[in-house]
Amino acid sequence: MKTYINPPKSTWSEILQRPGFSVVELKNQVQAILTEIKTDGIQALRKYTEKFDGVILGDLAVSPQEIEDAGNLVDPILKNAISIAAANIQKFHESQVPQTKRIETTTGVTCWQKAVAIDKVGLYVPGGSAPLFSTVLMLAIPAKIAGCREIVLCTPPDKDGRINPTILYAAQLVGVTQIFKLGGVQAIGAMAYGIDCVPKVNKIFGPGNQYVMAAKQLVSISDVAIDMPAGPSEVAVMADSTANPAFIAADLLSQAEHGPDSQVVLVTNDHSLIEKVVLELSRQLKELPRKSIAEKALANSQAIVLDRVEEMIELINGYASEHLIIAMENYSDVSQKIINAGSVFLGNYTPESAGDYASGTNHTLPTNGWTRSFSGVNLDSYLKKITFQEITCEGIQNLGPVIETMAAAELLYAHKNAVTLRLEEIRRKQ
Repeated sequence: MKTYINPPKSTWSEILQRPGFSVVELKNQVQAILTEIKTDGIQALRKYTEKFDGVILGDLAVSPQEIEDAGNLVDPILKNAISIAAANIQKFHESQVPQTKRIETTTGVTCWQKAVAIDKVGLYVPGGSAPLFSTVLMLAIPAKIAGCREIVLCTPPDKDGRINPTILYAAQLVGVTQIFKLGGVQAIGAMAYGIDCVPKVNKIFGPGNQYVMAAKQLVSISDVAIDMPAGPSEVAVMADSTANPAFIAADLLSQAEHGPDSQVVLVTNDHSLIEKVVLELSRQLKELPRKSIAEKALANSQAIVLDRVEEMIELINGYASEHLIIAMENYSDVSQKIINAGSVFLGNYTPESAGDYASGTNHTLPTNGWTRSFSGVNLDSYLKKITFQEITCEGIQNLGPVIETMAAAELLYAHKNAVTLRLEEIRRKQ
């Protein structure tokens, strides 16, 4: 990690730059693959699955027998852990079910909003270097609560053409209706266009690398809605002298091990804390199976000392991190001033990994600064709102003249006439 002591505000944005890549080159590469998928269909899906996943596939769909066999391969202790996590995620997202409220805005004019589930949703679950079965829970459980009729899941196969059994077990547990052996850009293209047995969906959800993120953004232009821009994972930690260096190091490494393009940031007002955290990083790194990945991510990461808490808050709001841990004595007060973050973890005993797995909150969050304008996945992500209104004879008499005046002022006389005709009929009947 690079260390900065009280850097001038003018340098903050440069210091906190995410790992760089050529956006134009990336999007050109991804667009070429998407175009080929749209044109050549299943042949392109098989071609890129062989190229990127190293396997020649027959059937893309996972069979019922494969799902049944997978259930027998998952350790009972892990099954129990998944059940507890699923119950917590279910409970938290059920609390978000919207209530219909009918509002009389003017006497005789009633308006209300009805939440309706998106009919078909596509879930993307990464499964390359780490099979993220927890993402199945995070994406499918709110989809099921919302009432989505079709829940389609794509995840990459291994070199034997199989899906990780824990992903399959979790998928059948939480109500996924179809599962396909597709990863990366080809999975996004298949769900966006509807290729062969993979149905076209109305909205695509799920995290992924830069290629997946680019594919989601490109197909969202004209083919399908997406949840948010969600690329490489990141965490920021705000800490003071009350923080535990070992805890901080563990939290930083828990994000760094996601991938070499992940980023972690430590901001503190305690000069001595950084040295303690660096020592802990060195010690804990030695024990990690994914040490080389975490080391590459740490090379993209920063430790920053700012003497004033107000400056720490300003920097963190400017960075707009996916995950934010506040390990400070007055964490509750500080948290009230946070306006840009995907998910916030408060105090020394709230690790970010709790949100990744089992506390109940959703771990599918915007990255790369998009928390300035996007929320993480929640129940609303799977719903669309339809507005209704009902106007009585009394209501159109009360509101009609207002509408006539505004329509005439905009020179939209057909709009005005739609009201005038009704008012004239009411007068004739009176």
